[in-house]
Amino acid sequence: MARKNLIEVSDGPAPATGAPEPFTVSRPIAGFVPPATRSAVPVGGITKTLGNITQKVERAQDLERQLAEGHMVVEIDPALVDGSFVSDRLGIDALELAQLVDQIRDHGQQVPILVRPHPVSKGRYQVAYGHRRLAAIRELGLKVRAVVRDLSDEQLVVSQGQENNARTNLSYIERALFAVRLEERSFSRDVIMSALGVDKAALSKMISVVRQIPVELVEAIGAAPEVGRRRWMELADLLPKAKVQDLLAILSQGAMKAQSSDQRFQAVVDALTSKPENKTKAGSFETWAAEDKSVRVVATSNGKGYTLALKDKDAARFGGWISANLEELYGAFRKSEKTETGA
Repeated sequence: MARKNLIEVSDGPAPATGAPEPFTVSRPIAGFVPPATRSAVPVGGITKTLGNITQKVERAQDLERQLAEGHMVVEIDPALVDGSFVSDRLGIDALELAQLVDQIRDHGQQVPILVRPHPVSKGRYQVAYGHRRLAAIRELGLKVRAVVRDLSDEQLVVSQGQENNARTNLSYIERALFAVRLEERSFSRDVIMSALGVDKAALSKMISVVRQIPVELVEAIGAAPEVGRRRWMELADLLPKAKVQDLLAILSQGAMKAQSSDQRFQAVVDALTSKPENKTKAGSFETWAAEDKSVRVVATSNGKGYTLALKDKDAARFGGWISANLEELYGAFRKSEKTETGA
């Protein structure tokens, strides 16, 4: 499906010379919206607020004007292109990438990526936006069509965030992580709000959520595209009473890794909210440990269910192996029953 050329670059001939057309901002930077005209003169704090907004609009237009300066689309070896200096994604979804590969294979790369000359490595480039397109092109073994511009760090991150807002929305937690990473690199709140298209209050909540949840736990869960701000905040409220290492052990199991990131998020919530079993009502309680003490199994039966809890060093790996071989194990169980009964 054809997409609108958001960076407004054309491979066609240059327009005929003549009176220059006035510059217009066809795609204003996200987060900067000119205030509506009012007949009454605002007073007090309102005057100051509108003055600040006007300054932001002018600054946004200046950035957009610089980004809109025309450059030719060129073809670059993907091996010479590095990612942005600040990540905005928790990985690229394999299914979405496969679909993009098929699309580019059938129709070609319709929209170029935006890169800048690498600020450190001579002869290399750094992506402002188009990471997924770059990954798809690499799989196809083609050269990537790109616009090369001299961008400051500030212009790069604004372009990066703006493109994601316009094309493929990041999940809430990815946007929040992006905000924190930008703040850690000393970008101003105004720049971050512009990149994400959010106001000051929303940005503060994003940063607060990430500050309360360990990054390693977020990365183990994944993007969780169906999980919004409210549920991430609820998870943050549950964590002070939790052992993060136990949660990471749950998420590291083979069967859990095969689940979607939304399902992994729910598994963490379930682990934090489930009530502990009342062992006084348990029908039986057994333990088993390997000779090398690398794994220990606690088996609990209450008549209606049977639970295996794996502990110690190899617990996650052994649990993943069990999950991956359930079909064979169940077959062996059925075979043993037939042997014992002679049926």
